[in-house]
Amino acid sequence: MIDRTPSSDPYAKDTTTTPPYAQAFAQALGWNSTSYLMLSGFVLLLGLMGYVWWPLAEEYLGYINWQGAWWRQIDWLLIGIFLFMSLMLMNGADLRQDLPIILVGIGGGLVIESWGTQTEIWTYYTNERPPLWIIPAWPIAALTIDRMVRFLRRRVPAGRATGYRLAYWLVFPLFFILMLQFTWPTLDKSFTLLALLLCALFIVTPTDHRLALLTFAAGTGLGYFLEWWGTTRLCWTYYTGETPPLFAVLAHGMAAVAFWRAVLMSERVSSWLWLVLGSPQRQAPPAPEN
Repeated sequence: MIDRTPSSDPYAKDTTTTPPYAQAFAQALGWNSTSYLMLSGFVLLLGLMGYVWWPLAEEYLGYINWQGAWWRQIDWLLIGIFLFMSLMLMNGADLRQDLPIILVGIGGGLVIESWGTQTEIWTYYTNERPPLWIIPAWPIAALTIDRMVRFLRRRVPAGRATGYRLAYWLVFPLFFILMLQFTWPTLDKSFTLLALLLCALFIVTPTDHRLALLTFAAGTGLGYFLEWWGTTRLCWTYYTGETPPLFAVLAHGMAAVAFWRAVLMSERVSSWLWLVLGSPQRQAPPAPEN
């Protein structure tokens, strides 16, 4: 009998392996087996949101005149944002590392949206305070920024620590002054006071000046396109009427830094709990024999 396995027959087609060009493409984009799981979860989340909040989606699609040049009416900016986020989510996906970012993104997004809508610094066209359909966008953005920071860390030279330290103490105090000015009309609100206190706490206790600056830059870069889309489409509106205000764009950078610091703290707490709960208990010495 002749063995017809792929290892012995050079003419047998191997259907179990991925073509070399596909492997090279996936490797260039940093995809792995978890990447496809992450993309599937992202698509499933979008489908679930579309099903639960179908009236909102139907209203949005109603603005397109399908009888005319509909391709000119498609929101290409929104599609571009989704495509960019999808590619970023798949890059180097790791559930063990991504899960804390997702949880922090959900909790942090809920806190930020509650603060902004309750104080009416910004309002959504649905007048919800806050709308639940916007919360899933925060962990997705947090994961996207995490991938962007990884990219920047590999390509931005480390340089001297003094330079990054000086840049840090220039950028973040200026942001805090801008935040104080922008939120001044709501300074009598407890939510605003708490937000200012938390930002000040994160700013005066830096752990890594370079990484904080890179995270701030990545969050600001992504935040510009998110705010540009949201304010020009009137999905949300700031009390100043700007589309978008400078503070809102930079606030995404500060939120990214806050999420990063929260993930670090959660890892330290979990490591401490693992050390305490997982350490073997000391056994009592045996009683002396009589």
